[in-house]
Amino acid sequence: MNKTVSFFPNCKKYKTPVGAATVNEPISLTLKFTRPQNPSEVYLVLTKAGEDPVRYSMNLVKDEDGEYTYTLTVKVTTSGLYFYHFDIQNEEQVYRVGSDVDLNALLGKGGDWQLTVTADEYAPSALDGGVMYEIMPDRFFIGGERNKTKSYATYRDDWGGVPEYRPDGHGKISNIDFFGGNLKGITKKLTYLKNLGVTCIYLTPIFEAHSNHKYDTGNYMKVDPDFGTADDLKDLIKKAKKRGIGIILDGVFSHTGDDSIYFNKYDNYDSVGAYKSVKSPYYSWYKFRNWNNDYECRYNIDIMPMTDCGNPVFDEFVNGEEGVVRTWTRLGLAGWRLDVCDQLYDAFIERCASAAKKENPDAVMYGEVFADASNLGERSLITDGKLDSVTNYPFKEDILNFVRAGDSNRLNNTVGFVINNYPKHAVDCLMNVLGNHDTARLMTVLGSGDEIHDRDGKANATVKNRDEAVRLVKMAAALQYTLPGVPCVYYGDEIGMEGYEDPFNRRCYPWGEGDKELLRWYKKLGTIRTNERKIFAHGKYCAVDTNSGVMFFKRKDGDETVYVIVNNSGSDYTPALPKGDYTDLMSYKPFAGTVKDKETAIVKLTSQTVFPEKPKKKTK
Repeated sequence: MNKTVSFFPNCKKYKTPVGAATVNEPISLTLKFTRPQNPSEVYLVLTKAGEDPVRYSMNLVKDEDGEYTYTLTVKVTTSGLYFYHFDIQNEEQVYRVGSDVDLNALLGKGGDWQLTVTADEYAPSALDGGVMYEIMPDRFFIGGERNKTKSYATYRDDWGGVPEYRPDGHGKISNIDFFGGNLKGITKKLTYLKNLGVTCIYLTPIFEAHSNHKYDTGNYMKVDPDFGTADDLKDLIKKAKKRGIGIILDGVFSHTGDDSIYFNKYDNYDSVGAYKSVKSPYYSWYKFRNWNNDYECRYNIDIMPMTDCGNPVFDEFVNGEEGVVRTWTRLGLAGWRLDVCDQLYDAFIERCASAAKKENPDAVMYGEVFADASNLGERSLITDGKLDSVTNYPFKEDILNFVRAGDSNRLNNTVGFVINNYPKHAVDCLMNVLGNHDTARLMTVLGSGDEIHDRDGKANATVKNRDEAVRLVKMAAALQYTLPGVPCVYYGDEIGMEGYEDPFNRRCYPWGEGDKELLRWYKKLGTIRTNERKIFAHGKYCAVDTNSGVMFFKRKDGDETVYVIVNNSGSDYTPALPKGDYTDLMSYKPFAGTVKDKETAIVKLTSQTVFPEKPKKKTK
């Protein structure tokens, strides 16, 4: 029975709109099948999360030679998460058709497909089709004279040395060694980033904090003096904007540092912190189980006491007119990334987004989410004025799995899953990561066959077969840049920096060194996104062949199409392209028609290709 049924949620032939819908938008569904003979009724069974199912009778529009086509158009009047399947009824029994049958392999709840319905429509984001670049300021570049403002810190003079990783006498890694990178340093490297195709810089936290990573905020209203000043940030925003580059800041609101103006555990601030008194103006911000040493903290790390984002005083401090979000967005920020977003309340997230957009209507609100952001226990973070989009870990895991093991079907199914469940705007500006400050370096992940468990071993480890690792990184990056969403490159991945997880993945950028061949590859990918920005901003994703270790798909916008072929099959691959002459956009040479194993081709009809201008010859 199941093999005779046709329904593909990500194909307009069967469902419009593809992906999420908005409230009161017509949703058209088409179901085709050949058996059972003479069905008496076909139903759409639609269930809103937490409510009873509703059955809608579908309309027969075609009945010839034992083939049946049923259609239905419905409007959903309230936003939320919905799940649906079809019941085909004849005189003998009812056949259930849901995502548990082999139809596009899109997973849902209990064998149902998911339908996300949101109350608001979003304008296209300025980041769509661009390239994002993540920077940890202390490790990127030193601009001008270094600031050394912390009496307890270790100020390193060995740029590129291994960050301190050994525990102190209390068994803790203090993260207080500073290499000197700062905001002026980033400003000095804007031309480098522009040449890489970067259109947005995502900065890990820059506010005053005890540590080098700054995820233990000490004062939200002050740039850490080791990084510079508010004027340095303004200058970076202004000069980046002239180059078409936006700046996104990291909003760490689920917790603060214990060494902060708000908690003040060590009396380093001239304030009555919550740790010091229950009468502190900040006491209600925190989740004390038994004041003052027993409090909730992030990952049970006591230097990061958790905040109560549902507390109206804290909410106003972050999102009010003179609050953290609006104050810094006013400087011209392109948006924010909310740290550990699933630990924040929905109402707080909505307020963050609203606060940013009051100052900059085009501001983008990202959330750090590790799973399916459309359905976190029937909670959606990407509908109804909350997040614009999220960190795209589902793509990350399956891109890495594909380049290591050749599982193209799994990757294609994951792409389809996200397209089906997320609103289109969220898909278009997904933060596509392959590595970041929390994960091992991309080169290390793809080039290290041995698991190393001791920290000394990790500190000194190097990739063994680097040539092979570079080939894998190239394939992964090509997918990161061409699948739906916005690639987010972790600083240094473009030159093959190595390192296991924190702190070895946080080494200094080795200016003047690194893999030049890999850098050229990333620059080419950036050029393609620049030249084909419209296609990669909003173009449809259509799989052509995703079997046997090949990712062959197209991105289509209007009459223009870019074809992507990433071959990890173990042998040469000849894609079945429509007739015509094609140009490989990686070289702007005619496409030879075959893609070798472990290689990539990104092609377009020559008649549609805009070739880069050749540099003019210098005259004497």
